Formats: sequence, structure tokens, C-alpha cells
Amino acid sequence: MHVMVMDMLGPSLEDLFQSCKRQLDVKSVLLVAIQLMHHFQKIHAERIIHRDVKPDNFLIGATESTRDKVYVIDFGLAKCYQNSAGEHIPYKDGKNLTGTARYASIATHQGKEQSRRDDLECIGHVLLYMLKGSLPWQGLPGRSKNEKYAAIKKKKIETPLEDLCTGQPVEFKEFMEYCRSLKFEQEPNYKTCVGFFENSMKRHDFDPAIYDYTWKQNRLAKDKETLKKELMGLINKKPKKATEDKKDGKDAGPSPN
Repeated sequence: MHVMVMDMLGPSLEDLFQSCKRQLDVKSVLLVAIQLMHHFQKIHAERIIHRDVKPDNFLIGATESTRDKVYVIDFGLAKCYQNSAGEHIPYKDGKNLTGTARYASIATHQGKEQSRRDDLECIGHVLLYMLKGSLPWQGLPGRSKNEKYAAIKKKKIETPLEDLCTGQPVEFKEFMEYCRSLKFEQEPNYKTCVGFFENSMKRHDFDPAIYDYTWKQNRLAKDKETLKKELMGLINKKPKKATEDKKDGKDAGPSPN
């Protein structure tokens, strides 16, 4: 008998994103980005590509000590990109789309075999989705899955990075440019990727040691509001015993002497 033991994890980034009215602040996304770069460096070091990068597959921890950490789950579509001898899988065309169309790389839409570069480009799309609240190719019409995929592919190819990254820190555009410049077998420079986001943290004067994610700020605000309402309720509530004593005194009238 084989048994798999897994850590109990908390909500996904998609759940948290929805709870924050579909927008995370820049620091939250940078904190996530840096962790994902380190995670995918380790995943790729094991000769594995994930191939289904999306916010639903990134969860935070469920305990006090892990709630600031991001975890990667669901390796159901994962694949080895190298064999045990270190030989890279061959380049192929005409592949069906594997993964989630919203976040898939342009090369994946074009039917090209996936490699490490595609995982990273997908991460870029996820980060921009969380920053902007949506991506330009969401909600496109299509009578079938193939028509929708074709519409997403067309829009994704036609959208310049200048437009995709408009209004966002320049480091996100630099990251996307780097990802899309990678060759099929090329090993990404993960230090460079982490550097994009660490530089943005420094430029914005964010403290990387403080994990003040948007969802934690929202939770704190809700907790404060709840506490305020409870305190106001206690202040406005008359003591029951005192009210009853007053009523009893009124009904009884003055004591006869």
C-alpha cells in the first residue's frame, strides 16, 4: 500500500484575489513573485515543468508559521523536460494546448512543445492578472472551446507588452520581455528573474521582511470593524437588571409609612 502525506494548506491565490475584490497591491504581488521564482527554480532543477500555472494552484499555508508562504500544488499535467542523462526533450510543433488558456504562453497557443520558458511566461500572466484585476483576453466570445482558444491566442499575440503592462511597475514588463526572449532549451537565469522583483521592492521602498499582503490588511480592517460594532453594541445596551429594578420601583410606587 502506498500513502501520500501532504501538508494542510490554506486558500489559493485565486480565493484571496476574489476576497480582495479582484485586485492585489504591488507589494503583495512582488512578495508572491519572488517566492514563485524560487519555487520554480527548484521544480525545474528536478527536471520537471509544471504546465498548469494559475492562481488556483498556488496556496498559502494554513498555520501561523506558514500563512505567509506560497506553495505550488497540482502536478497532474507536469512533465519531465529532461531525461536522467540530462538530454532535453525535442522541439515539436502541432501540440494541443495543455494548461489553462488564460495564462498559457504564446508558444503554447502556437502548438509548440512546452519547456521551462513557458512556466515562467505563465507566471508573468498570473502576476499581471492579480495586479490589473483581469487580462485583455478574458471574456472573449466563442461558440466552442476551440473558437475561444483561437480568440485568446489572437488577442494575446496582438497585445503589445507596453499595453499589457501599462500602469504597472516597469520590472513586470522587463520580466515578460525576458521570458518571451528565451529559447526552447535555454535554462532561465532565475537570479535575473528574482532580481527584477527585488529591484522593484527596493525602488518602492517596500520591506521584504514584512508580509503585509492585501488580504491580511483586509482581514485586519474587517476585524477592527467587527470589534468596533461589538463595543458600540455594549455601550448602547442598557444593563438588564438596572432596567428591571427601575420598572419594579415605578410599578410599586412610594412605600407607605
